[in-house]
Amino acid sequence: MIHIPDLANATPIQILFCILSIVTLATAFLTIYSRNPIHSAIYLVICFFSIAGHYLLLNAQFLAIVHVIVYAGAIMILFLFTVMLMNLNKENEVYKPRVTRLGAIILFCLMCLVLIAIFINSKPIADGSYEVTGQDYQSIKVLGKVLLNEYMVPFEFASVLLLVAMIGAVLLSKKEKLEK
Repeated sequence: MIHIPDLANATPIQILFCILSIVTLATAFLTIYSRNPIHSAIYLVICFFSIAGHYLLLNAQFLAIVHVIVYAGAIMILFLFTVMLMNLNKENEVYKPRVTRLGAIILFCLMCLVLIAIFINSKPIADGSYEVTGQDYQSIKVLGKVLLNEYMVPFEFASVLLLVAMIGAVLLSKKEKLEK
């Protein structure tokens, strides 16, 4: 069961967390929902900044700065230039075939099932206590060891996900021939 904190007795950190969560979810939804690709890119940048705010709340300043530089900086600039150069905001654009839309729906359903399975199998902290290892995860050396040893498989999955997103962007931007 999801526990919603009582905002009347909440600390400023909890209130800030709730505000950042609302901003993150709203801008993520607007990124997908917006028809204008430039607006989608702006919503995505706001979403990235709010996620960086979550990193700051977790006292992970290095990850927050790297997140802003890499995602909100480099990737979004690349995305915006791609969108602006390809001029994807045309009204006479050909709609994608039904097979493509069906594939997207099936992939979306599979991803939802995976996320639900992850949430069901996750270990909730019932008593509110955390396991403390005593390591400083702000150290870049420790962070690198943790990412490349303990979290190597999720790290590689993220790399594959970025590769698939890049291939998807290329396929979406490919001009299709108009059928007469």
